[in-house]
Amino acid sequence: MRGAEVLPMFPLGTVLFPSMVLPLRIFEPRYLDMTRACLSGDRRFGVVLITRGSEVGGGDARSNIGCSASIVQVQDDDTQMFLATVGTGRIRVIEWLADDPYPRAKVERWCDPAAPPGFDETVAELDVAFRNVLALAGELGEWSVPLSIELDEDPALALYQMCAASPIGPFDRHRLLSTEGVETRAELLDEVLADAAVMLRARLGHG
Repeated sequence: MRGAEVLPMFPLGTVLFPSMVLPLRIFEPRYLDMTRACLSGDRRFGVVLITRGSEVGGGDARSNIGCSASIVQVQDDDTQMFLATVGTGRIRVIEWLADDPYPRAKVERWCDPAAPPGFDETVAELDVAFRNVLALAGELGEWSVPLSIELDEDPALALYQMCAASPIGPFDRHRLLSTEGVETRAELLDEVLADAAVMLRARLGHG
């Protein structure tokens, strides 16, 4: 398939979005091997959400939508590695390959169409709902993202930042990552934030 490539894959219990930072502690032998292979190459691997199972030991069920990541910093103390990685673009898994010596898959890049005119206004409206939910979560002391978080001037990237920083669960994040285009993603985030606000208000006794 044109544009397909084979990437080492890291199934995780979290969702990575393009341009977002993901710190990782690597200690399982196969992922230590995978990391060393990445470091000897172009430093890239794929991140997908585990939909059932554990990050350790294999036997997990994995999403076929994820994000490629690039290692930008590494600390190696022989028995474990601490990585700073950044998301570089959405990917779709075409085919999972053998897990020996570590998970790999044939993937293709999955880019969004260009944002439509006026999309910055949509994102500005979402920003209000986003910060409202951050404030509610902050009242419960359960979320450390500050209300002063600065969003990128690029509305599509700002949307990804809100998806990553909102106090929502991994399956909602995965739904947002998997949407077709920025308009659909914005609509879904609006719904997810509205649901989160209702639940947070109920927990706070705001009615």
